[in-house]
Amino acid sequence: MDNEILELYEQVKDKLTIEEFQAKINDISKENEDLGFVDDYYAAEQVVNNIIGASKDDQKSNGEILNIGDLEPGSQAAIVGRIMGISNPKSFKTRKGKSGQVCNMELKDSTGDIRVVLWTENIKLLKNFKEGNIVKITDVDIKEGFRGDNEANLRPRSTITHFKEADLSKFPEYEEKITDIEDLVPETKANIIARIVRIPTPRTYEKNGKEGKVTSLELKDATGEISYTLWNKNVDLIDELGLDAGDSVKILGAQVRERNGELSLTHWDGRIIKGDFDVPEFTQEFIKIGDITEQNNIAIKGVISKLQDIRTFTRKSDGSEGKLRNFDVSDDTGSIRTTIWGNDTDILLTKGDIVKIIGADARFDDYTDSGYSLNTNFNTQLSINPENLSDEELDIFDEIKQKVSQIKRLSEVEEFDEDGIEVDVIGRMFAIGEINEFQRDDGSVGYARSAKFSDGEGRVGLTFWDQKAKQEYKTGGAYKIENAKVRLGMYEVELNIGGSARVIELPEDSDQARFLPSFKTIETMLYSHKSLADVEEDDEGIIVTGRIIESSDVREFDRTDGSKGYVKSLEIADNSGSINVTLWNENAKKEWNVGDAIKFQDPQISFRNDSLEINVSRSTSILEPDESEIDDLPTYDELKESIYVPKTIEALEDDDRNVRITGTLKEVFGNKILITKCPSCGNTVDQSSDDFVCSFCGEPIDEPRYLLMVPARLEDDTGEISITFFDNLAEELLDMKKEDIINLTDNGSDLGPMEGRIDDLNGLTVEVITNVSFDDYNEEIRLNPKRILSKYY
Repeated sequence: MDNEILELYEQVKDKLTIEEFQAKINDISKENEDLGFVDDYYAAEQVVNNIIGASKDDQKSNGEILNIGDLEPGSQAAIVGRIMGISNPKSFKTRKGKSGQVCNMELKDSTGDIRVVLWTENIKLLKNFKEGNIVKITDVDIKEGFRGDNEANLRPRSTITHFKEADLSKFPEYEEKITDIEDLVPETKANIIARIVRIPTPRTYEKNGKEGKVTSLELKDATGEISYTLWNKNVDLIDELGLDAGDSVKILGAQVRERNGELSLTHWDGRIIKGDFDVPEFTQEFIKIGDITEQNNIAIKGVISKLQDIRTFTRKSDGSEGKLRNFDVSDDTGSIRTTIWGNDTDILLTKGDIVKIIGADARFDDYTDSGYSLNTNFNTQLSINPENLSDEELDIFDEIKQKVSQIKRLSEVEEFDEDGIEVDVIGRMFAIGEINEFQRDDGSVGYARSAKFSDGEGRVGLTFWDQKAKQEYKTGGAYKIENAKVRLGMYEVELNIGGSARVIELPEDSDQARFLPSFKTIETMLYSHKSLADVEEDDEGIIVTGRIIESSDVREFDRTDGSKGYVKSLEIADNSGSINVTLWNENAKKEWNVGDAIKFQDPQISFRNDSLEINVSRSTSILEPDESEIDDLPTYDELKESIYVPKTIEALEDDDRNVRITGTLKEVFGNKILITKCPSCGNTVDQSSDDFVCSFCGEPIDEPRYLLMVPARLEDDTGEISITFFDNLAEELLDMKKEDIINLTDNGSDLGPMEGRIDDLNGLTVEVITNVSFDDYNEEIRLNPKRILSKYY
């Protein structure tokens, strides 16, 4: 606490402790933290004043009137002057999110002029004052302004009063001269009265790393037209004053600028006053859509009958990103496609909105039904659901809105017999397939994705294209799809969801979603649940749920087109049995953990390697089971007990799965533990000199794929049986990585270094989880191990 504040404390020390005094200073500082002139000394003055009345400095500043030309920064004073200008209040927010307002007043006497700053608490005082009044303002702080001249800041307790005893000779005259637009002179300040013709959408820009906004109002009086530019915070005056096309305004203190021989006005510290001023009426002429030809600066009204999503593009000129949006506008004479750009795309639009567009350009367009399209520009005004429409217009637009807002039931769509019809539908998404990439004839890459869609009464197939295919969709989520195109498929009606379509996720509590059956209800209507023991080859429209008991590593392979593919195997089980699952590509790369519950909606059931397995097709959805479905599944520990049944070799049967066998290895064969495979087709390849040649492809192979295998016999007290360990299990058995074995044996050509390690496996006792299969060549059953539980000598 500095000496000046301690001097103030001396006046109240008999009423407050020093700690209480400091606490009150802190409270006042916090209350006024949005005001730049509030410091600790000012807050201390406030504390003293609240306790014993005005301080001596306050009495001096309120009583002594200083000439404006004699004011010095750091002083506190009362000032008198004539109001030469008042700005509109500007809103602001502090870093802490508090809202406030600030405005400026220009005050002048015979000795000079000063800019007076009024804050939120002071602005209400202005309601009794206007330009030309002589006023006295008490208790102001004089500071150095940002332009280097003096600036007077009002405090919360400052007052403004009419100074009736003023000597008029000490104050300049105020003349509110109104200038016609045609008489404006560059680089001057001017007052005008005009009517607003158009208010374009504000545009954003970036300067010195900061984002700003700007818009230019089009004004008109009896003598001409001119643009009036508002920058940054001044743009907010449009909403704060409720300005609209057709309003008459008085503008005081506008800056007149000249550029390229053309005059314009800029708003700075001036004031906009909305009122009923004597200025010619302006009636905007609107053209019917059916009468549009190639022409500029036209105005239309209509209903948004088709709406597309916002699209981004890269400008060729500088590589920057731009935005555009297309929509159709309809009236009782026709429709026209309209394109809006940049910041206009941020305007909230909905199909069925009434739109008023002023200042757009119409061009010939061979790709539209009407033969024309409409483009907006920086000076276009776009108004959504405008007021002051005539009863006749409202009747016409209401009829159009009823037509364009119709939602088709999917049971109706199923009966369509014509391609290309555009419909809007609502339903729930299910059976969402993977994204498929393809190459078009022109060499570009396209994307497609299929799904099923149902509203409980009907269902249709969906095909998403390109960007729509890349979007994320929730299985079971409620969606509205606009502008979907009907396509007659081989077995059912399908909907194409391309660039002009819109996919809108609906909140579950929305009116449209609430009338849809739940996903569980729709799922029950469309699919039947089956236990794993009951599934049959070529089953369709089923749901199976199980718990993952085995999960292999992802295997990468080369497709015939040179691209990479991925495959992974799972084994799932329920309380009836288990089944293998094959996952491809993106599904194969997902994280699947042993013990997790998993649900397959509409899987393909096929017969492979003497057993049934699940294949995930494009129409299959992999879902997380709900709580009731999980409750019906045994736990992972329970499944291990019921599925991994211990057996002796004598008791094995050729269709046993997941049996637990313990035995001792004998006759471990080590003469060929590395098999070379073709990376493309998977066939075994022969090694000729230094080259590998695929017997199927007939082409040399630079890098073959190696299969690591350790064949042996397994023996227990009841008998013996053949067993072969592959890749990961062989690595675990040998305690070596396949890559190390390949390097150690010179790509498998010299097994000498491994002979001892392989021979040591004889006599090793292993406990394995294994399937049993029949070996047609040797006419005996054999073991296909899946996991090594333990090994010991």
